[in-house]
Amino acid sequence: MVPQKVDTPHVPVSPSEIIEQTHQAYELGITIVHIHAREKDGTPSWKPEIYQEIIEGIRKHCPGLVICASTSGRNVSEFEKRSAVIELKPDMCSLTLSSLNFMHQASVNEPQTIVKLAEKMKRFGVHPELECFDLGMINYGFYLIKKGILKPPFYWNLIFGNIAGFQPKQYHITAAVSDIPESHSIVFGGIGKFQANVIETAIAEGFGVRVGLEDNIWLDSGQSKLATNVQLLQGVHAKVEDAGKELLSYTDFGNMGFYNGFNF
Repeated sequence: MVPQKVDTPHVPVSPSEIIEQTHQAYELGITIVHIHAREKDGTPSWKPEIYQEIIEGIRKHCPGLVICASTSGRNVSEFEKRSAVIELKPDMCSLTLSSLNFMHQASVNEPQTIVKLAEKMKRFGVHPELECFDLGMINYGFYLIKKGILKPPFYWNLIFGNIAGFQPKQYHITAAVSDIPESHSIVFGGIGKFQANVIETAIAEGFGVRVGLEDNIWLDSGQSKLATNVQLLQGVHAKVEDAGKELLSYTDFGNMGFYNGFNF
């Protein structure tokens, strides 16, 4: 939701661009797509009619792909707006488990807002993607699990490299995953120049990978060549092959329970 066309011409802004790039990634092999809606001028949007066009297009061209929509609090504070996309019943929605600062912006997620988002997701059969940027967020996630607000299967999205959160250091990574049971799904994401190293660590340790222009717009560590989403994905596949690992298909991922209609 941050990169604009002035930053990189490769960032998808319109619904048609988002659908097309998702379809390209789908054909290469992905299990899940995380989407943000945009206004015509490229600014982030909460509007359900824009999300609906994107979701319908992805479901038409990418059958079986798990769709995760954003409920971000960076640009919108009202619960009604942030939660509107839930009513479209994507397979999943993001649930950031605390407030946090980015380099130039805050994402405000008050406890009551987090709980209300989780409860609304449950009502509409949408599964939460548990977004965590620090240990406190993981701890709060387990608090919600203990209270019965979050139900299995659990999908943790751990983001490394933000200025006010986890750093891509081994002891940060070890601390982040040490309390999460092996039965839970864990995915790593890396911001900016840290993306490649975080991905390599995730592959080596057997965790999932989040990759894309939302977190990093550069193809190389020297930040001299702008990347496309497909190029970043191809880089992940090359790393998986080099590590002698196998990719999880979207069908296998769906069978784990991350689809609408499953009894979570």
